[in-house]
Amino acid sequence: MKPKHQPDAVLFDLDGTLLDTAPDLGHALNQVLRAHNRPIKRNAEIRPYASHGSHGLLKLGFGADFNDENRLTLRQQFLDFYEQHVCVDTRLFDEVTELLQQLQALEIPVAIVTNKPTLYTELVLQQIPPLAAIGVVVCGDTLKVAKPDPAPLLHACERLQASNANSINPANCLYVGDAERDILAGRQAKMKTVLANYGYIAPEDDVASWRADFAIDSPLELMQLLVDRG
Repeated sequence: MKPKHQPDAVLFDLDGTLLDTAPDLGHALNQVLRAHNRPIKRNAEIRPYASHGSHGLLKLGFGADFNDENRLTLRQQFLDFYEQHVCVDTRLFDEVTELLQQLQALEIPVAIVTNKPTLYTELVLQQIPPLAAIGVVVCGDTLKVAKPDPAPLLHACERLQASNANSINPANCLYVGDAERDILAGRQAKMKTVLANYGYIAPEDDVASWRADFAIDSPLELMQLLVDRG
């Protein structure tokens, strides 16, 4: 069913929204924990924090022992391992391929806006064909600022505009993500925000306080949302 009122574009976060990267991020964390004779973490413990980046995961693993003295060393150990094992068990979330196909059929432009550094983003995307086909990808180090600053989202709109004949107005775009910084960035960019409830949300996260405009429990629910909005 075609929406009566289509968004100019749909922008997506990557980890926890399009890709389930928690297994490989967890492997990297546990590799560092083993190297320092620390107990490893179970996947169920790691998963809710997988969107928190290397800093958040190392904090989960080392607790108060993750401090200014060892922060840089531990982070580099984490990233070195992750770079070599970036897409071992990483997979698209169920329904993502179908969602992207349906958006393409409606000629709705899409982009990825992630805080993941370019190096690791490119290593992952080149192994995931449906995402490798997305032409506009803004990473955590593309600009001088990252989410929750709205600039990366606005930059993605500018790049989409450059490759599309139709106008791309941020106020008529959707941003889909699973973290508070995603919703904050989207709101500050004047976009409609969609919380991916199926992503990496920690027990202590007060998602109601994030004030997302909409929430979805699976990727394809986004299509029903577009129809309902129409």
